[in-house]
Amino acid sequence: MTISWLQAALLGLFACLASMPGLGGTSIGNYTLGRPLVGGLVCGLILGDLRLGIICGLALQVVYIALVTPGGTVSADVRAISYIGIPLAMVAIKSQGIDPLSGNAKSMATSMGTLVGTLGTVLFYGTATLNLVWQHIGWKAIENEDFHKVYLVDWGLPWVSHFLFSFIPTLLLCRFGADAVTALKTALPMDGIPMRTLFTVGQLLPCVGIAILLKQIVEKATDFIPFFVGFTLAKSLGLNLVSCTVIAMIFAVIYYELEMIKQRKTVAVDAIDDEEEEDI
Repeated sequence: MTISWLQAALLGLFACLASMPGLGGTSIGNYTLGRPLVGGLVCGLILGDLRLGIICGLALQVVYIALVTPGGTVSADVRAISYIGIPLAMVAIKSQGIDPLSGNAKSMATSMGTLVGTLGTVLFYGTATLNLVWQHIGWKAIENEDFHKVYLVDWGLPWVSHFLFSFIPTLLLCRFGADAVTALKTALPMDGIPMRTLFTVGQLLPCVGIAILLKQIVEKATDFIPFFVGFTLAKSLGLNLVSCTVIAMIFAVIYYELEMIKQRKTVAVDAIDDEEEEDI
């Protein structure tokens, strides 16, 4: 598999739309197009291998499932993960002749995505820093009551930031990085120590993503039970993600109804107490 200039340019465009201070906005860009699962779909469509793109996106989504940017602080950048890491992972899997459904393919995807995701923090801070310059120009325009210039600051100048720190890096890394990844086929054989080490590390990375997610939402031991139920359904009954989601929705509705009943009882008790106080 090779990545043409046109394909690399399309990947660069989506990288611009997907970054956190992005042109697609927070909801459409960062939290939709920027998610590895969606990015895998887009990369699969652009590179002509939809199945492999989704598999790579799914593997990386597990690793970065708990990725947040509190106060603008990022540990990895989704634009690099989704639109540099996934394409290069797809090229690596194809060039090495790895079965897309094998564990080695998932390990390769997570390893490549983690590598460029950390590198992508430079792109994030570069974009944000240059955007501060445009913001300063906007405040000056407001002070001078030159409101037409604000439109340029909002809609025009950010393209410069993303062209420099999103489009060009993605274009070059996808176009020329693919050739480097293909060259690894001869430099690093599949049964060699470097590749075995890469696969071993890649298999551990999804555990890190799940652990970070659990650390954010688990407050007591019983909070683990819903997670155990999901894994039990998938492993014991062989249910897929859609089936587990439907079952989870059933439990969510039951829990909601019980909470509403509890709330109505609480309101009724408070009303009775108020009436008794008035009688006294």
